[in-house]
Amino acid sequence: MHRGAVAEIDLDAVADNLGLIRNIAQRPVIAVVKADAYGHGAVEVSKRLVTEGVSCLAVAFSEEGVRLRNAGIDAPILVFFDKWSTSDFFDYHLIPVIHDVPSAVRLSEDAKKRGRRLAVHIEIDTGMGRLGLHRDELLEDIITIAGLDGLVVEGLMSHFSDADMAERSYAEKQLRKFAGLREKALPILGKEIVCHIANSAAVLSFKEAYLDAVRPGLALYGYSPFSDSAQLRAPGKVGSGFDLRPAMTVRTRILSVRKLHKGTPVSYGRTFVTARESLVAVLPVGYADGYGRILSNNAEVLVGGRRAPVIGRVCMDLMMADVTNFEGVAEGDEVVLIGKQGGEEITVHEIARRAGTISYEVLTTLGGRSKRVYK
Repeated sequence: MHRGAVAEIDLDAVADNLGLIRNIAQRPVIAVVKADAYGHGAVEVSKRLVTEGVSCLAVAFSEEGVRLRNAGIDAPILVFFDKWSTSDFFDYHLIPVIHDVPSAVRLSEDAKKRGRRLAVHIEIDTGMGRLGLHRDELLEDIITIAGLDGLVVEGLMSHFSDADMAERSYAEKQLRKFAGLREKALPILGKEIVCHIANSAAVLSFKEAYLDAVRPGLALYGYSPFSDSAQLRAPGKVGSGFDLRPAMTVRTRILSVRKLHKGTPVSYGRTFVTARESLVAVLPVGYADGYGRILSNNAEVLVGGRRAPVIGRVCMDLMMADVTNFEGVAEGDEVVLIGKQGGEEITVHEIARRAGTISYEVLTTLGGRSKRVYK
């Protein structure tokens, strides 16, 4: 049998979310499909996004872009972080993001050797402290890069530090810095330069950050980056009143149903002991499949449209749920780990909150390790 869970990916939901983002922002969309499209499968998701007319795809490293090219995807592909995969940039027509002058010089030298011109974007570190031009002489560095033979600067970008925009004053400071530099750089670089900084949170809450294009990731897959959905609907939010559609449902099936006497310990460490005669469902999913051990005695799954608590320690390959008084539960029955069943729903936000993490990590781990099917 297949180990672990099955992640059903609704590509229509991805397309609907893209349409929502377009309606809100009224800008070209650079669709972020890094980390295997946040666990949704970059090839299939990208094919659908291209069909829907996105202007550009964005990945973290060149090997992700190469995989999309090998799958027949010919849309522009922006590579956020890679500094060393020079041959991939040329051989697969990828667009590197430049973070420092020495990297730009290396690319220029290679472009001259090949007799080629390479489109690039330049990242400005406006306060993320991770990558990007950050010297006091920012404009001088941009001018230096733009003057290098073989490089064609097509874009300027930056990255917000607060992914959920819970406190926006710092994001406003970053935007002011980026906008000021943009105003100075455009006459030098040319008016065709695409400037972008707006992530999913900015698309939904920070209209001033839209600039020339928006760069959503999480929102494409049906989730707001705000930890509380009410935050999205608060007065003043750009996305107020709009509904994103989660694209991923994660399912498994009951491996075994066991009747246990009162006082029986369940799983490693005996962290759960039955307080009554109990019916326990054993599920073929564990922390090796991305369902975190921290969810031991700390989460619920859906069985027959009802919530069943996860009991005992989550094991490497198995986990247990209490289905006592669930009528007619049997081996092979469907169990939903993330998604809807009947009138109940377990969201990625819920799992992330219980695990003390963020929805991005839940999607990329559980979604990335599950067998994916598409509808």
